[in-house]
Amino acid sequence: MNEAVTISVQREEALATVTLCNPGRLNAMTRAMWRELRAVFDELSADAGLRAVRVRGEGAAFCAGGDISEYPAFRFAPESLRAFHEDEVWAALAAILACPVPVVAQITGPCMGAGIEIASCCDIRLAGDSATFGAPIARLGFPMAPREAALVRAAIGDVLARDMLLAAGVHGAARLREAGFLTEVLPDAELPDAAARKLAQVAALAPQAARAHKALLRGLQAGPSQQAWLAQWLPTAYDYADTAEHREGIQAFLDKRPPRF
Repeated sequence: MNEAVTISVQREEALATVTLCNPGRLNAMTRAMWRELRAVFDELSADAGLRAVRVRGEGAAFCAGGDISEYPAFRFAPESLRAFHEDEVWAALAAILACPVPVVAQITGPCMGAGIEIASCCDIRLAGDSATFGAPIARLGFPMAPREAALVRAAIGDVLARDMLLAAGVHGAARLREAGFLTEVLPDAELPDAAARKLAQVAALAPQAARAHKALLRGLQAGPSQQAWLAQWLPTAYDYADTAEHREGIQAFLDKRPPRF
């Protein structure tokens, strides 16, 4: 693999930035990048000191989809196609979803197909006004994989999912903001600083609360099994009562000072 085509990780204290990089292809995801993305998030998730992760694309694009130049090598046999989507793509997406700390997406330019799937795994999504979103894969003669389609539909809503998949609709950041997919839309030049501020805002909060919220929100997405999941959660839901972070947060408020988590 070209060394320039990669998933890079930059660490700064308790924060991590994950960058998608495929120069000349608008950061389209190769098979190796999918495998690397899974490994990166598995490693980050194992770091007890991590507080937040940012996901971005190199340069002016987030991710334009999959690297189609690789497709003829594996897409025309059900076994290899299934292995690609289940063992590589979904494994990487599941690793992002399983990350125990908040994940912030910083989106500029094309966010298509694989890009919108990766963005759908993030908790907070900020976009530049140049960002465009879609999944026009029907033009390539194939549907979105089942679990990937369910993920995107849950994140962007049924109306937009149907337009993107059935009509190859492509929409701007303002439309995705209206649909509730994006937290904020800013001028492209302001986006990196805004994403950095959002990461700092997240990192300043109680880390055990952030991890608990991630686990709680993940469980609440369980659909029909939500009540059963809540029943499992409740017996340990209040075990944080005597923790140092809980005591510090309350005491700092009473002392009228910033908490030291």
